[in-house]
Amino acid sequence: MSAQGSAGGVVVAIDGPSGSGKSSTAKGVASARDLWYLDTGAMYRAVTWWMLRNEVDTADPAAVAASAAHPVITMGTDPAAPTVQVDGRDVAREIRTPEVTTHVSAVSAVPEVRERLVALQRDIIARARRQAGGIVVEGRDITTVVAPDAPVKIYLTASAEARAHRRSREVSADAAATQADLLRRDRLDSSRAASPLTRTEDAIELETTGLSLDEVIAIVVKLTDEAVAGTGSSAAV
Repeated sequence: MSAQGSAGGVVVAIDGPSGSGKSSTAKGVASARDLWYLDTGAMYRAVTWWMLRNEVDTADPAAVAASAAHPVITMGTDPAAPTVQVDGRDVAREIRTPEVTTHVSAVSAVPEVRERLVALQRDIIARARRQAGGIVVEGRDITTVVAPDAPVKIYLTASAEARAHRRSREVSADAAATQADLLRRDRLDSSRAASPLTRTEDAIELETTGLSLDEVIAIVVKLTDEAVAGTGSSAAV
């Protein structure tokens, strides 16, 4: 079943903090409904990787801003095999290193970086609506900035312990250290001046701590189907 909206393809916007299950949920929903998939966080990681590789001081917002237009970011939107390229180079693995994780919040807080990437994200969304059934987009400012008019707006959350456990399994790291880093990123992402992480009033909050991935995907798929059918509603889940 392809989720097709009346004005083109449907847009499913998913926000939430690190480790809340955004990527796995978004890919699962996109696969279930034959939609494109976009990980906007990977785009900010890609820019951060480029900054580090080119010895740009990520603690200097002016230096980051001056270089923000240089890297060419290309995103693959197949949920089964999403890709990330910088200047034609596959960096899907390299952007997940601890070094990139440490610096990405600082880079993503620079308005010039956000302005450029939001424009790219909106272009991908527009193409998905024209060329496919739509798209599932995940990040931290999708419902607030990138796609505020999306018919499906989800805010995923989970306890800090659950998020740390999930992320530490992904990166084979100590859970306590991972939790401390997640809380650090939460503070930075929620307090930045440019597009802070926040839940909009019309976004459906989905607490995932006690749910399996399949259960979370099923809930979001149902909400997507309801929105396509014109019966969607906003409420906490």
